Amino acid sequence: MRLTDMGFRRSGEHIYRPWCDACGECKSVRVPVDNFKTSKSQKRVLKRNQDLHVSFHMPSSSDEIYALYADYINQRHGDGDMFPPSLDQFESFLCQAPAASRTRFICFRLEQKLLAVAVIDLLPKGLSAIYTFFDPAYDSRSLGRLAVLWQIRWAQAHRMDFIYLGYWIKECQKMAYKAEYEPLQVFEDLIWQPLEGEEP
Repeated sequence: MRLTDMGFRRSGEHIYRPWCDACGECKSVRVPVDNFKTSKSQKRVLKRNQDLHVSFHMPSSSDEIYALYADYINQRHGDGDMFPPSLDQFESFLCQAPAASRTRFICFRLEQKLLAVAVIDLLPKGLSAIYTFFDPAYDSRSLGRLAVLWQIRWAQAHRMDFIYLGYWIKECQKMAYKAEYEPLQVFEDLIWQPLEGEEP
């Protein structure tokens, strides 16, 4: 938790923070859940997915879960460093964690069909959103956004303080969705502060 509060991120068994001499665009972001404001479009996402069943599970590389992950990487991230997907890469990234980590898979199902998995770390005062993957055939449900909204609501119900969303780059289109969760805080100059243009 202490390292997370200092802007660090976990990937598998590694804890890291990007450092580039000539660039400081990667910034850790989090949502203070007590002050979160659900927008009209976010309310529509929640309503659209009321028929889904959500459950917590221990990390797993079952055939069902890995098949969903592989399909997601193949269809959505064919130009990324996780392509092509492999079982070893999946397990080292999402199933292996430091002994002190409390990692869980949040599974979203439509009847018996697995539509999405959100991988989180349970922290003393919040959740760290590690990664989310979902079935691209259900784009109309906005499953990635749903996963974040569901985590925020769960954290609120359990009197937690923050949802840590990892790193955000202002000019990166694939990360733009993170700024939709207001008020967003950015770790900059060694302190957490409101995203520029937002209220404290």
